[in-house]
Amino acid sequence: MFSPQGPTLRELTVQALSSIEHGYDLLAPSFDRTPFRTSEPVLDAVAGALEPLGPFGAGVDLCCGTGAGTAVLRELCGKRVVGVDFSAGMLQVARAAVPDTEPDTEWVRADVRRLPFASEFDLAVSFGAFGHFLPRERPGLFAQTYAALRPGGLFAFPVPAPPRVGSWPYWALWGFDAGMRVRNALLRPTFVMYYRTFPLPAVRAELERTGFAVSTVPLTALGELPDGAPRCRLVLARRPA
Repeated sequence: MFSPQGPTLRELTVQALSSIEHGYDLLAPSFDRTPFRTSEPVLDAVAGALEPLGPFGAGVDLCCGTGAGTAVLRELCGKRVVGVDFSAGMLQVARAAVPDTEPDTEWVRADVRRLPFASEFDLAVSFGAFGHFLPRERPGLFAQTYAALRPGGLFAFPVPAPPRVGSWPYWALWGFDAGMRVRNALLRPTFVMYYRTFPLPAVRAELERTGFAVSTVPLTALGELPDGAPRCRLVLARRPA
């Protein structure tokens, strides 16, 4: 799970007792050596699914963290690439990892619920960040993304299949979310990170209410469940032209 160079238990505890922003500032130097970083197989699968839908000009990675997803955009987008995050620490690590030969990569510190863009991007992606938003915040987040895209632009993100009810992963995620709710009821500042608050049917309906035309494709490279269903799907939400 964690490499020897990753964060210690004490560091993770301090992060969990902080605000989201400050917690990620603290975790940033070792974030890429944790299981929280989006894995290369997921990044490769998303890039492979998006490539036939291009070409794309400008792209934005929402909640970019240390820039794993932004690297996917640099493969797919021929012009401008922007990574957005509200953690200065995460952006510092992301910036340091990009060589000077990538002049069209920008890093913007901003809250994605208040994006400073209007009709600027052909592709928006996000990886593993939606648990940081309460369900009531999703419509605003989707509206901001819609406004940042050009007409015809695409918003894409992977969504893993939910674990089977009663399985060990099911109870592990249920226990984590329950513990986080207790923590946030007792302590301030809150640290919003939930794993069971992003059901695909509800998310799809909210995207459609925002104005997106929504479809999904299976990320076959990530395998199948025992019943033949894909382990992960890519949501494709397109702003009408």
